[in-house]
Amino acid sequence: MNSDSPLDIARRLAAEFAVTAAERDRLGGTPKNERDALRRSGLLAMSIPGAYGGLGASWRETLAVVRQLAQVDGSVAHLFGFQHLMLATVRLFGSPAQWEPCFENTARRRWFWGNALNPLDRRTVSRPFDGWREFSGRKSFCSGAIDSEMLIASAYQEGEPRIVVAALPTARTGISVVQDWDNIGQRQTDSGSVNFERVRVDESEILSSPGPLSTPRSCLRPLIAQLVLTNIYVGITEGAYADAKHYTLHEARPWPGAHVATTSEDPYVLTHYGDFWVGVETLRVLADRAADLLDAALAEGETLGEQQRGELGVAISVAKVAATRTGLDLCSRMFEVTGARSTHAGLRLDRHWRNLRTHTLHDPLDYKVRELGEWALDDRLPTPSFYS
Repeated sequence: MNSDSPLDIARRLAAEFAVTAAERDRLGGTPKNERDALRRSGLLAMSIPGAYGGLGASWRETLAVVRQLAQVDGSVAHLFGFQHLMLATVRLFGSPAQWEPCFENTARRRWFWGNALNPLDRRTVSRPFDGWREFSGRKSFCSGAIDSEMLIASAYQEGEPRIVVAALPTARTGISVVQDWDNIGQRQTDSGSVNFERVRVDESEILSSPGPLSTPRSCLRPLIAQLVLTNIYVGITEGAYADAKHYTLHEARPWPGAHVATTSEDPYVLTHYGDFWVGVETLRVLADRAADLLDAALAEGETLGEQQRGELGVAISVAKVAATRTGLDLCSRMFEVTGARSTHAGLRLDRHWRNLRTHTLHDPLDYKVRELGEWALDDRLPTPSFYS
């Protein structure tokens, strides 16, 4: 019997993905082989409880796999992290009659879930009929929608500010996934558009019990999203650090003015690496602390209170702000310890910065810092939204 842990499996997958990561970054498009490898691995059911056929992993464990994958491939880590975010969405917004079969089918059939829930994109409208709804419109930034079996989709109730969220088969008549994602980073996240053309959505597919952001527990969903992103950032930063270290030790040439035999003896290079290590270690501690607090909040069940949810939000925001700032700094400064030859296009070491810069624009950092300022100065907890 195979007794490998999910993290062991992830390490093997990461080693495989690393071989083609730079070339796939150049090509863009869908990482089909990597997605299928994740299907075969069983990790798509990692966060699903064992009673429903999953591995029963905690969020601390699941996010460790996200980070492991992000060290070599930020795009695949994004797809994997969002897989478990979508499953959490069904669980936190929906009823047992909805999430239980979704969990069982995902584990048994190795379903991949895609995201078509973009609350800032109001172009998709929900119109009510007798016992069903119609979704019509277009949704952007739909990560993982291509090559998925299921979608979490949102629409706005016609004439109202209310958002409607549903779990739908990607192959549903009227749903078309458009491969129009061609950004500077995260180039294989399949984050293009989805068109909804008079799509029938049964009331049983609407996640309304308890529904979006209706209880402190359901308000954990955006916090899980923020923590998934944070761990992608941490993993990308760890990967940039590892690539820089390898290049410094094996390829970089010492600057003549340093009067040293190897680059690793240069005092300025050593100072950079000291800074890098402090930053990376700090991110790991902050991300793991937030993951433990998330698992504790989920363990509270329906008794979770606003205070605990809010304090978790603060911890996640601290980790995300730190990961953004430290990561962007390291992914840029890594070239100061590798030298001019490391900018060769074939190495594509710039992909770490491009991936991180693209992803960290998901929601403005300034507003996250302002929320933290309100907490630090006035003890005001963040107001729950899809971004806090």
